[in-house]
Amino acid sequence: MDMKAIKCNAHANITPYQELNEILLLISNGIKYILSENIIGLYVFGSLTYGDFNLDSSDIDLIAITIKPLNHDEVEELKQCHKQVEQYNQKWKNRLECSYTPMDMLKNILPPKEPRPYYNDAIFYEKAPYGNEWIINNYLLSEHGISLIGPDFKELLQPIPMVEVQKACIRDLFQEWVPKITDVTWLADSHYQSYLVLNLCRILYTVMNGSTATKKVSAEWVKNKFGLPWSRLIEKAEGWKYGEKILLQYDTIDFIKFCVDTVKQTALYQVIKWNNEIE
Repeated sequence: MDMKAIKCNAHANITPYQELNEILLLISNGIKYILSENIIGLYVFGSLTYGDFNLDSSDIDLIAITIKPLNHDEVEELKQCHKQVEQYNQKWKNRLECSYTPMDMLKNILPPKEPRPYYNDAIFYEKAPYGNEWIINNYLLSEHGISLIGPDFKELLQPIPMVEVQKACIRDLFQEWVPKITDVTWLADSHYQSYLVLNLCRILYTVMNGSTATKKVSAEWVKNKFGLPWSRLIEKAEGWKYGEKILLQYDTIDFIKFCVDTVKQTALYQVIKWNNEIE
């Protein structure tokens, strides 16, 4: 990779939201300055990139691809950078996520065994493991990612087959979300309830249809296909805003169980189970 070709692509009109453009420009310039020749690319993914973004409830999802793992000094400077960016606009405090992923990790489709630095909920985790979201996010980055620094994301990795995305969704359902049924503290959070319900809609859509869709499209599909009581639950999750309290804990648990029962009826689930890819 020719480092002279690496440039900052963030500009005043990269999204329809001026306040977000200012934050993205700040974080891009900060990361570029701190990492210098260690940065290959910085990318936006998630709802902001495919028309699902909600100013009242959505987060900003970022991933930085580096040449080599971050050293101690880089980590400490990035911690301060993230704090300063969130102080610039308090509305976005706790609503910015960023992974710092070495380029070598992109060689494999399956999640890397090594952890990476990860910023979320105003906390900088120096060693955070990747889960099945690795495959799902990399696929969505290839399809929809916005480059703030560096080349198009799809230039950095091999194409990911859709069946691998479907399998990752199934593993994610059983390994990440089924355990939340007994996690009373986690499920008591209104943000997590809303996020989980809409994320489960996307899992169902992807597994059942063999393609990806936005949370909005996936939610409409689930409501139309399965109807009550899930349509009421999904509408409440869609209407949630930061600062609001919703009481969907037990309904969300029931929805997790419904998703499990539905996915278990698919042929792909039987393949994964036969190959011992899930417990």
